Amino acid sequence: MAKSYVKLGELASYINGYAFKPKDRGTDGLPIIRIQDLTGSSNDRGFYKGNYPSKIEINTGDVLISWSASLGVYIWNNGKALLNQHIFKVVFDKKEIDKDYFVYAVQFSLNKMKRLTHGATMKHVVKKDFENVLIPYPSLEEQRKIAYVLDKLKISIGKKTSELNKLDELIKARFVEMFGDAGQLNLNFKVSKLGEVADVKSSHRVFTKDFVNTGIPFYRGKEISLLAKGSPISETYFISKELYEKLLDEKTRPKLNDLLMPSICDKGQIWRVNTRAPFYYKDGRVLCISPKKEIFNSIYLQQYMKFKTKIEYRKLGTGSTFAEFKIFQLKNMQIIIPPLSLQNEYATFVQQVDKSKVAVQKSLDETQKLFDSLMQEYFG
Repeated sequence: MAKSYVKLGELASYINGYAFKPKDRGTDGLPIIRIQDLTGSSNDRGFYKGNYPSKIEINTGDVLISWSASLGVYIWNNGKALLNQHIFKVVFDKKEIDKDYFVYAVQFSLNKMKRLTHGATMKHVVKKDFENVLIPYPSLEEQRKIAYVLDKLKISIGKKTSELNKLDELIKARFVEMFGDAGQLNLNFKVSKLGEVADVKSSHRVFTKDFVNTGIPFYRGKEISLLAKGSPISETYFISKELYEKLLDEKTRPKLNDLLMPSICDKGQIWRVNTRAPFYYKDGRVLCISPKKEIFNSIYLQQYMKFKTKIEYRKLGTGSTFAEFKIFQLKNMQIIIPPLSLQNEYATFVQQVDKSKVAVQKSLDETQKLFDSLMQEYFG
């Protein structure tokens, strides 16, 4: 049976928030909800105490859509508040539709909306373009069935993600117990600059025209992050073996137990190389740390750098939108060097926890794959 479609503008009215000025933001009254308050990227909540248009008031259960800079759809669950500009409040006043189904349909359509974005600096969706986006419009009963299935998968994904986070916290707690906070230099141990006890480098540049269908895998920061999490890579780029051997000699090739990290390492994504098979990584955007075996257990150093880089990333303050680690910053980073026996003890603990993480991550990836497949089936 052919799908029936409806325009978003035919389903509901979309009320834009109010352009609160900096002087309006205080410490009393109702919270002012900005895009960063929805995405969780800010803890700087402002409040407004005074008169306001009733249409910008939001309450638990309202559907909100951010349409500028960061496109997203959310169900608000934090009580009465006031809506800032660049966010729509959805008022379902035109056609009958299940709210949860609507949220999933809009979520799927975000990629289409991103292609319609306007503006050179702050990307945004023009309301007319937004209202013209088509989504499938089955019966209300079918909408509820679809939302129910997706809700169950989303809950499962959330539980598995939470389980992974708890295992990561276990690894971190054990680290703090044995070595102290990675943000502080524990003077009970030797302290050194990373560049004095490890080789820190990046690769050479390979241009897109050099890619081939099969050959030596080529990893960018995105692939390194996936490898660090133990997630599968959806698409792999390759360079020829001849080019690989021309560009890299034995000294510059990544080796077993080297640590690779994206230069934008805000989440501490560091992959410990666990294969002897050859591969290449992107210049500048991925940095390589080769620890000295007589000084480090690479598993210990990987975990230490994961904690350390997340802390140091927030201090970079380069003034750009996306701060990056440079080689000289990594080389000058002061680190602690516990006795190798303690490092080995901690590494054994990490390996045991990692076995559980691998199983959970595999289950999470399978559930996410099913969720994405059904989203495509329902809304594609």
